Amino acid sequence: MEEKLRQQPSDCIRVVLFGPESTGKTTLSRDLAKHYNTEWVPEYARDYLQKKWNEEQAICGYEDLLPIAEGQMKLENEAAQKANRVLICDTDILETQVYSRAYFNGICDETLEKISLENNYDMYFLTYIDVPWEADDLRDKPTEREEMFQLFKEALEKNDRPYILLKGDKEARFQKATKAIDQLLNE
Repeated sequence: MEEKLRQQPSDCIRVVLFGPESTGKTTLSRDLAKHYNTEWVPEYARDYLQKKWNEEQAICGYEDLLPIAEGQMKLENEAAQKANRVLICDTDILETQVYSRAYFNGICDETLEKISLENNYDMYFLTYIDVPWEADDLRDKPTEREEMFQLFKEALEKNDRPYILLKGDKEARFQKATKAIDQLLNE
């Protein structure tokens, strides 16, 4: 089980778009990957949970979290082998941990928690809630955006993860992120 949640070795710099739902992570991930001519890792949970919703009209359960984390790491490990110096991740297992605590009364699977802290990333981009909310089948907290943002920020700070806060429009976020990634590439 744990092995499926671990990062495989890679020489690429790994950055994570991190934050509450509907804050522009996927759009920025795609744009950054295109800019750096590299791979990006989509959010596995979206496809997994959309399929569950379409087939069963069921929402995410606690039992879904480990399969989601395993799927996320599988996608990341595959993309890391093809990445061009930098890998853009549209989420990570720490994000799954935050959602676990938010939706399941503070509870998180021990294995998920342990591995989320062992996997390493060079930079997190914490996406702020200053972009318009976009509803879909899976998003469900339009009135709790500030509370969710605080949970994500606290997770980064509690776990001593390097992060940069991204605010503003799409272009401002892109410029700030590329500046930070360029610095990492030049170190």
